[in-house]
Amino acid sequence: MPIRHILLAVLVTAIWGINFVVIKIGVGEIPPLLLASIRFSLTALPFVFFIPAPKCSWKIVVGFGLALGVVKFGLIFTSVSLGMPAGLTSVVLQVQAFFTVFLAVILLKERPKTLQMIAGAIAVLGMIIIASYRSTSADLLPFVLVILAAMAWAVANLLTAHAGKVNMLSFLVWSSLVSPIPLFILSLTFEGWGNIQTAMTSLTLTGIGAIAFLVYVSTTLAFGSWSWLISKYSASIVAPFSLLVPVFGLASAYYLIGETIALPEAIGSALLVLALGVNTFAIRRKT
Repeated sequence: MPIRHILLAVLVTAIWGINFVVIKIGVGEIPPLLLASIRFSLTALPFVFFIPAPKCSWKIVVGFGLALGVVKFGLIFTSVSLGMPAGLTSVVLQVQAFFTVFLAVILLKERPKTLQMIAGAIAVLGMIIIASYRSTSADLLPFVLVILAAMAWAVANLLTAHAGKVNMLSFLVWSSLVSPIPLFILSLTFEGWGNIQTAMTSLTLTGIGAIAFLVYVSTTLAFGSWSWLISKYSASIVAPFSLLVPVFGLASAYYLIGETIALPEAIGSALLVLALGVNTFAIRRKT
């Protein structure tokens, strides 16, 4: 890869790391499920009028929209609004890689390599350390919600693989049409019309900026760039850069909003990042 494309890959991971801080800022002003609904509404519109529909089954498109948009992001936004640290969220969410391997073993009868099993064991140890600390010194529910979000992401990964070779930007835009209405119904049910009305009538530049970043920077720009890099160089070359996401997530949370995590959480996070590295190395050896 030429240096300009390496820098582009690093920029995308930096955007995705900072994205968790922006979520933290956004849910401070807008109810989380409503914010998620707005995000996917603007991700789909008006782009569906200019980008052709993906060439795959609509069942996959709908399933992806529900798994990624409604479940994954609905849970992430809710977790952060309940107090889950932004930086820690960026790390814990990456266990989706191991849930993906697990689901592939169960549903697709794939056989993981020894290194992947070792990576999974390291990841489990990291999660146990974080969960043990949060169960005694912090609220465990937000942590559990992130784990469930990672499971939903794993389901979305399998649906993406099942879709075959499709234009991923087109796939994301059209699947985003599925998410807004269920998310708004959930927002109306759990957050209430009063909170929705208050948030929309008192929206500040900070809230507008958070929405703009989530939609046009984190989703459209970053995801589009990442998809282009993968189409040009293959996933095995580009995917290792994703290890930088939790690094940028932790760093941006510390430097931008002064967020710190406890020592047990730091140890658990380090183990999760190590596990991701081992898993990525194992995948590269398979290709």
